[in-house]
Amino acid sequence: MKKEGNIKISSENMMPIIKKWLYSDKDIFLREIVANGVDAITKFKKLVDMGEAKEDGNEYCIKISVDKKAKTLTVEDNGIGMTADEVEKYITQIAFSGASDFLAKYEKAGGDGIIGHFGLGFYSAYMVSDSVEIFTKSYKKAVAVHWVSDGNATYKIEDCNKLDRGTKIVMHIVPDEKEFLDEDNIKNLIKKYCMFMPYNVYVSFKGDGKDEPLNTTTPLYVKNPKDCTDEDYKKFYRDTFMDYNEPIFWVHLNMDYPFNLKGILYFPKVRNKVELDKGKVKLFCNQVFIADNIKEVIPEFLMLLNGVIDCPDIPLNVSRSFLQNDSQVQKISKHITKKVADKLITLFKTDRPKYEKCWDDTANFIKFGCIKDEEFFDKVKDIIIYKDLDGKFVSFNEIAGVDIAEDKKEDGKNAEATPKTVYYVSDALQQAQYVKMFKDAGLNAILSDTFIDPHFLSYVEYKTPGKLKFMRIDADFDGAVKTGEGVEDSAFAEIFKNAIGNDKLTIKFEKLKSTVPAFIITDEYMRRYSEMGQMYGMSDGLLVQTMVVNLESPIVSSMKGLDSERQHFVANYIYSLALLSFKKLDETELDKFINANIYLLDHYIK
Repeated sequence: MKKEGNIKISSENMMPIIKKWLYSDKDIFLREIVANGVDAITKFKKLVDMGEAKEDGNEYCIKISVDKKAKTLTVEDNGIGMTADEVEKYITQIAFSGASDFLAKYEKAGGDGIIGHFGLGFYSAYMVSDSVEIFTKSYKKAVAVHWVSDGNATYKIEDCNKLDRGTKIVMHIVPDEKEFLDEDNIKNLIKKYCMFMPYNVYVSFKGDGKDEPLNTTTPLYVKNPKDCTDEDYKKFYRDTFMDYNEPIFWVHLNMDYPFNLKGILYFPKVRNKVELDKGKVKLFCNQVFIADNIKEVIPEFLMLLNGVIDCPDIPLNVSRSFLQNDSQVQKISKHITKKVADKLITLFKTDRPKYEKCWDDTANFIKFGCIKDEEFFDKVKDIIIYKDLDGKFVSFNEIAGVDIAEDKKEDGKNAEATPKTVYYVSDALQQAQYVKMFKDAGLNAILSDTFIDPHFLSYVEYKTPGKLKFMRIDADFDGAVKTGEGVEDSAFAEIFKNAIGNDKLTIKFEKLKSTVPAFIITDEYMRRYSEMGQMYGMSDGLLVQTMVVNLESPIVSSMKGLDSERQHFVANYIYSLALLSFKKLDETELDKFINANIYLLDHYIK
């Protein structure tokens, strides 16, 4: 026997699932019910525009009221309303979308502003209610309808005496959810989820002319950027994010093709160099709040910003809080990234002083974005700047004379080229002696002292093969800091080795322009490898070091005339001074250095 048919889902089994799992946060039910009211008003206005309905002169709005005694929460709109047949069709058939049905009917007229994609939003009310009533009257000449259900797969429907067009939802709140009978709590939820609803939302509407809506129907981001002042942007930022530190600048997104996208992204002021906390980018659909920081739409690195994005074209799933996997979403995400990059490039080219002034607050964000998004790096790589030894901001091209833009004609050859070395300082105070030596020799370096720089510089090397390599200022000595070639002196080297007693230490002799007796240097890439291992607990961070003994130092040149005991002492002391200019001394090294100074003081006093 062969048979085909449709699977039938029992509403008795489905309702408990809807009640418990439809949304991750119960309070979202209020957004869904209010958003349905917004849809109903938008549909009616569309009919008015098409000449199929007439306005009555009343304000389009949503009214919310709490009755603690009756334990009810009521949401009422003056939208399109429903007939008895429409209630049967759109309410009793779970997941039948009234919005999609409306759009299909009036497709040619357009359905802009209608947000409902599925018919489950209404049933979110049962997450906090033991029964729900609907009182509705259609704009058509039809009898008003009363519908009620306790959420157990049965319902009653009958005529009622509702006089005004629209729909009223009365939710009988269960005892465990009495927080939704608190008017202040309801107001806070409206401000959270309905702050930019396109129609006024009132709580405890009195109709005396003194009612104040809780939302803003025309948020700044829906306006043309030309009509917005700097103060408008700052006020919108303060009101939306409750951050009274002024943003350093912002990007206003406003486009209609190839998709509809509006919004404002703010670059917040970073309070210290290592702060890289997540911001809050709010996603809206036709001014209805969806969620914060939805990674499918907002690239990860842009979540460090604060902002609002409104995109009616995003494909929402059943719960309206998550996105379906869609190529359109990826296009939207890439466009947002492009607009942010364009803003930075424009600022760099048209107002470099402002760009440099903002750099300390944007540097970590930009570097993080480059690491996370190759396309973003390709767009902004030429506007990445660092302070040099004179405190002047320079790009990689300006300090190295190398254009790091990809040369497609020589693709594959760059890796074989000799890269230009850029020296950097990771701790200006600790490496002060090295900085002085470089400046005295007329050399330059960049200040690279944020937590993200070690990763970022390695990334730049990877992305610019054969063009740039980075060396910490204490990793090697350029010929420009030398007065001549060093000499090998195994006997002299033995004096230092015996005195210092460090098997991992290599000793070299050079003639340097500086008079400082010695410097510690390390292999750049071994040091990076060791630091990474230490970060992940895979090594103790010990490095094979090289001490460069300066033959031009009077102290070093006079050592050969000392007896072995004094040679031993001076060699040790020189090593301690070199270490001190290289890193913080550990307990043993510090103890040794202090004892040496006590010895010197003792002999000086005597």
